[in-house]
Amino acid sequence: MRPLLVVIIAYLLGSIPFGYLIVRRKLGDDIRQTGSGGTGATNVSRRAGKTAGVITLVLDALKGSLAVLLAMGLSPDVHWIIAAAAIVAIIGHMFPVWLGFRGGKGVATGVGVFLILAPIALLCAGIVFLGVVLLTRYVSLGSITAAVTIPFFVWLQSVFVAPVAELKSLLIAAILGAVLIVFAHRGNIGRLARGTESKI
Repeated sequence: MRPLLVVIIAYLLGSIPFGYLIVRRKLGDDIRQTGSGGTGATNVSRRAGKTAGVITLVLDALKGSLAVLLAMGLSPDVHWIIAAAAIVAIIGHMFPVWLGFRGGKGVATGVGVFLILAPIALLCAGIVFLGVVLLTRYVSLGSITAAVTIPFFVWLQSVFVAPVAELKSLLIAAILGAVLIVFAHRGNIGRLARGTESKI
């Protein structure tokens, strides 16, 4: 019963649509009807301003962190459940029950998740993100690249810095998180290929 409870709580936390709520309150609009159609910080900032985007980014990250922390509190010795909660929180953000399963792309929630699970790998991926965005001005490309590199950085840390506790479950969580984020960016990938993706 406890593993199921952890997964349900993680999904419900992840599914809180902060970007949608912020834009709805500020402008009365449905953020999913503009821009990329996502509820994440990038789309919110384009529609409702940078402050709204930053608030969305922070809140989306916090819900990912909270989902993992609650899983650690409820199942401190069951790393597979913690990993499952991490992935389900990202899924909740991407497919929120409150919005007909149409949400964001999972990047900020993933940041919150891996801030708790793998902060060193997240920091390295953040540097990759900044480098790609500065070179190309494509936030989507930076997000995709950073997400894909997190499993690699987790492995590098375990091999060359210090052994990572429960490496297998963490690697699987990182790989599944990357797959989800790349899948959520499939529209962006198409626009990048056509040269029609928006730049910052």
